[in-house]
Amino acid sequence: MAQLAPIATAIGAGASIYGSVQQAQTQSASAKAQANAAREQEAARVAQASVQQSVDARAREQRLAGTLASTRARLAAGGISADEGSAAALTAGLERDAAAAQSDSDQVFAARISAGRRSLLNNDGSLTSWLRAGSTFGTSLRNLLD
Repeated sequence: MAQLAPIATAIGAGASIYGSVQQAQTQSASAKAQANAAREQEAARVAQASVQQSVDARAREQRLAGTLASTRARLAAGGISADEGSAAALTAGLERDAAAAQSDSDQVFAARISAGRRSLLNNDGSLTSWLRAGSTFGTSLRNLLD
């Protein structure tokens, strides 16, 4: 009977190691699925932000074009050339303001994109289960040697 104890311990250790390896594989598959889902969500978020930025830029361009056309028409109605003197400074100022607004929008877009970026240091749990399997194996080996 005393000779069966080491064999039973070895079988138990083998079953424990097998269970730990199976758990590690399951966790690894789960981590990969979660990482894929996170990548898809990130891609969708980036696409949505990009579309929103394009819509905003188009709206800003249309407002600028309308404002410039209106300003030129008012100046022309007053007998002033829109391409000379203070009228040219006014239209150039409007264009500068629009460019600054676009730059601000680009910076907000970049900040929104970088804020959602996942860290490369996020753990997926796959190494932990392998370490547990090694610990279980070490414990079982120590029990066999005792």
